[in-house]
Amino acid sequence: MLYTGYPVFWWLGPIIVLIAIPTLDWVVGEDGNNPSDEDYELLSNDRYYRWCTYLFLPIQLFGLGIAAYLWANDGLAVVDKLGLAATLGFMSGIGINAAHELGHRVERMERWLAKIALAQSGYGHFYVEHNKGHHARVATPEDPASARLGESLWEFLPRSVVGGFRSGIRLERERLRRRDSGWWSPRNNILQAWSMTVVLYAGLVIAFGPALLPYLLLQAVLAAGLLETVNYVEHYGLLRRKRPNGLWARCSPADSWNSDRLVTNIFLFHLQRHSDHHANPGRRYQTLRSSQEAPQLPAGYATMILLAAFPPLWRRVMDPRVLAHYGGDVSRANIAPRKRDRILAAHGQAAPA
Repeated sequence: MLYTGYPVFWWLGPIIVLIAIPTLDWVVGEDGNNPSDEDYELLSNDRYYRWCTYLFLPIQLFGLGIAAYLWANDGLAVVDKLGLAATLGFMSGIGINAAHELGHRVERMERWLAKIALAQSGYGHFYVEHNKGHHARVATPEDPASARLGESLWEFLPRSVVGGFRSGIRLERERLRRRDSGWWSPRNNILQAWSMTVVLYAGLVIAFGPALLPYLLLQAVLAAGLLETVNYVEHYGLLRRKRPNGLWARCSPADSWNSDRLVTNIFLFHLQRHSDHHANPGRRYQTLRSSQEAPQLPAGYATMILLAAFPPLWRRVMDPRVLAHYGGDVSRANIAPRKRDRILAAHGQAAPA
């Protein structure tokens, strides 16, 4: 980039994620291949796929080190440094996705790698909240990371960020209490992850100077924003059914939006096969399958992120799909509470007394 003379290359991250990948998704189309039952164990134990997630971490941290050097020096204009921060933010957002895959594993080393992958974004509480909170409450009104019908992305983001943070703290405090440990225990998963962020950021500041801090923080905000936008896409309007005893039914493939666009799946470790991931969270990413039961997004995540940024366009595309998924009965959807009466009335259904 330093040698091309084209400043646009500093914005390569957003260009790839928001322009190149949606275009390739449209050209290449869907994957359409599911692993067979006979191949499941062999595929699950194939260490090639594990190394794909492992090796993303040194690439991520190497890129951050180069960026820190460039942010701290005067060789780039401010707008170029902002572009570089945006590119690092998108890379860090994909790093959160690698952490997501590693954090679901039972192997101790992979769980530690998940925390390391979260250090750049400073989103260490995700390690606890996603596994213990989101997966337990997904597609219910109690889950801050499940978007509601009628809720815009810009309404969802603060609710999910604040709610996820509070939930992660509460869940980890309760876990430590069950183990007769206080919050400041070295076994605190959130403090472990946050400590890695502190060490990483402090090391960069010591090595390159405080001038890089605004850009370092900006890339972290963008990474968290990318993660939460994907959360918005994944469960918009979907609601698990309730059992006769009043408890929520087990999460099924019908409770997550699915997309099988090949190119985005390659970049996101098959995250778009999200319905199978929630129904079977123990499966490694290479073994996830597409299900006929799952509601389908009209495009890949990269395209849906762009749609989500424009609420009227998002509602025009997605609200009819939510309604169709529930056979025209909008009352079965997860509806934003403040808009519930209006949405029910718009579909000819009265709110319950």
